Amino acid sequence: MPWKLASLGTLLAVAVLAGCSTTSTESTTDPVTTTDTGHSRCEAKAAEFTIGKKASPELLEQARTRAGAQNARFLLPTDMVTLEYRSDRLNLNTDASRIVIRVNCG
Repeated sequence: MPWKLASLGTLLAVAVLAGCSTTSTESTTDPVTTTDTGHSRCEAKAAEFTIGKKASPELLEQARTRAGAQNARFLLPTDMVTLEYRSDRLNLNTDASRIVIRVNCG
């Protein structure tokens, strides 16, 4: 009986790990990639030019376009955010004086 449980456990572990593998051959140099839903995926490095600049609607739109994101937003230190991750959203984190200090997607 213990051998049957061990075999079943091993089979289950292999099945779970096989689901985690990827076979993607996409180029990582393309700044705009598409997700399964058809939305573009954000590339934060392309928006790093905003670090040190004052937050403005024009800056937000430039960063969103360069990063290939569907949505973009400024986040102040006092803003509350949810834990949802959206690969098509650009976040420009600012300090209290609205100067961009960090760029990330999610």
